[in-house]
This record gives sequence, C-alpha cells and structure tokens, in this order.
Amino acid sequence: MTSKVYNKQVGGSHYKNMVVQPSEFINKNKLQFAEGNAIKYICRHAHKGEVEDLEKAKHYIDMIIERDYPLVAMTEEEEYRNAGITKEEAEKKSESWVEGYNKWKALKDKGVVSDKVKLGELKKLNKEINKERCPHN
Repeated sequence: MTSKVYNKQVGGSHYKNMVVQPSEFINKNKLQFAEGNAIKYICRHAHKGEVEDLEKAKHYIDMIIERDYPLVAMTEEEEYRNAGITKEEAEKKSESWVEGYNKWKALKDKGVVSDKVKLGELKKLNKEINKERCPHN
C-alpha cells in the first residue's frame, strides 16, 4: 500500500500519473543514490527532460559501473587475444601517424581533399589512391 507521502509531488506533475512513483520504488528497494537517480531520470524522460534526462541516467549508470566494476588492467597478450589478432598481425596493420599524415598530404597536394575532409571520406579516397598503385608495392 502506498503511503500518503507518495501521493504528493512538490514541483511539477511528471510523476503523478505513474503507477509507482520512482521515489517509492527507490526507497522501498533501499537503492543507493546513483541507482535511484538513474531510475528517476529513466522514468521521467518522456514527461520532462527528454534526451537530457536519458543522458543523465547514462551518467549515473556509468558511475555505478565505475564504482562496482572497476577495470582491471589486461596484459598485452590478453588485449590482443580479445581483439582476435596476434601481436605480429597488429604490428603489420599498424600505421604510424606520420604515414597517415603523408597519405593525407598526398591527397591534399592532388587537390582531392581539403583541410576539412571527413574521416569516412578520407578512407574512401585513400582506397581510390591505393587502386592506382601497383598491387605489388
């Protein structure tokens, strides 16, 4: 049974039409601050803060993850295994920033790109340039 305190809302009416107000659910389940705020923002987003409320909920969920599930550093070997490649494969695929810059500069010198090219467009253009080169190089 809901007590009288939950029938009252101070400031607004965005919780009044809910079957169970978030504050009642949060208090009866003895949830911590971050969990309670995530629930509150998820429940009210359609009636009050829209996307901003969902962003706030995500922020509180990130706090919970960081608090309760801290990251444990992986070894280099574990990182490669999780990526599904070997260290040798990663080193072959790796491109230094200098190589990437030189590719971009070559495209710019040809007049193909400007300083304001989008990354996706640059990747497409880079594929076009690689087609021009001999595949054995």
